[in-house]
Amino acid sequence: MAPVTHFTKPHLPRRLPTWRSRLKWLHWGIVPFFIWFMVADPEVLRRMGPGWFQLHSINGLIFVTLALIWTGSHLRRGLASRPGPKLPPWARRFHPILHKTLIWGLFLVALTGFGLGLTSAVLLRAGGILPIAPPLNLPDAHAIVSWVHIYQFYALALIVLVHGTFHLWRHLALRDNALRIMAPKALHRFL
Repeated sequence: MAPVTHFTKPHLPRRLPTWRSRLKWLHWGIVPFFIWFMVADPEVLRRMGPGWFQLHSINGLIFVTLALIWTGSHLRRGLASRPGPKLPPWARRFHPILHKTLIWGLFLVALTGFGLGLTSAVLLRAGGILPIAPPLNLPDAHAIVSWVHIYQFYALALIVLVHGTFHLWRHLALRDNALRIMAPKALHRFL
């Protein structure tokens, strides 16, 4: 092995991924957690054993963390893209409304999750480690927040469905490559 001398190329630092690349990872990284919460029933998971409920709690912590990162990114930089040039006028107005509703919907789901911890009779810990909020033992408020949290999440699921349908329509009907914008490069050859 050759000795290292001052003539050796210094180790070049790796470039960090661009903001858009990080946003793609965030976008697709939140999807499996969103699906988990669409199908997972906390009561059923409790009956299945503590390990399953612990997994649910860990998934909640990751989901909320990703949602808060996305909201913070939106507050700092705004939306990642503008409406495409092929969009008709109604779709140009709809595009930012849809995306902002999705981002703020994620934030509000996280906020009502905090409300669940705040109104609880016991200290809830996200992921089994991070205290959500000091429990105030407000059973009536807890029931209301639980109801809001559940229906808010399903309303968000409807927005996600509209979001996906909107981009499929753009990609297939307008042929503006809308799916390629947020899809990983490995999938571009299929789009």
